[in-house]
Amino acid sequence: MFQFFVEPGQITAQEAEITGGDVNHIRNVLRMKAGEQVRISDQQGQDFLCRIEKLEESRILLRIQEKCQGTEPPVKITLFQGLPKGNKMELVVQKGVELGASEIVPVAMQNCVVKLDHKRAEHKRARWQAIAESAAKQSKRSLVPVVRPVCTFSEAAAYARELDVRLFPYEQERGMAHTREVLQKVKKGDSVGIFIGPEGGFSAGEVESIRHEMEIISLGNRILRTETAGLAALAMLLYEVEE
Repeated sequence: MFQFFVEPGQITAQEAEITGGDVNHIRNVLRMKAGEQVRISDQQGQDFLCRIEKLEESRILLRIQEKCQGTEPPVKITLFQGLPKGNKMELVVQKGVELGASEIVPVAMQNCVVKLDHKRAEHKRARWQAIAESAAKQSKRSLVPVVRPVCTFSEAAAYARELDVRLFPYEQERGMAHTREVLQKVKKGDSVGIFIGPEGGFSAGEVESIRHEMEIISLGNRILRTETAGLAALAMLLYEVEE
């Protein structure tokens, strides 16, 4: 079943409407007809099963059938991803959204090979945000995760200080016992930050700067690629907190 995002003002007690670019997608790409079902979300935690009543040129009219159970994790997860090479960031955004990240922060770290000026960074971010929305629809998320502007490591660390839990997977950390202990302490409602280094890993200075602020953990005995590490950390966290 296809899912679409609408504004809260587009939903009443019994009816809803879809406008914007999704209208063309529903009418001319999916070729959906009156009577078919869709799922919608108001991006504020409410999801509804609806039946298409009428397809107009600029809007799709829906009849609400029932409220659906939300799909958001019980914790708010921010993935701080060191900028990777090529199109790996697209994979990180797509799979990170599927796994429950609420926001993704691209971070220009010391060992990043990629260097983006402001114009290129904003162009990339627009692309990443579109991927996030598509992944949110596909995975039936109740909200569209936000891809933040590219920032420096120090800016990311400052932002993370506002979060309840800060996880720092590090390839030189060994032993999963501490990782399990840290993840089992995460509570429902917590905000959690996960820091992932680029292909070159974290610099020694970056590690030392957060040593007393974050939980340095291991993701296992193998060295993971940057595009794999964040997804592994997300999966481990969700295993502990989701019912």
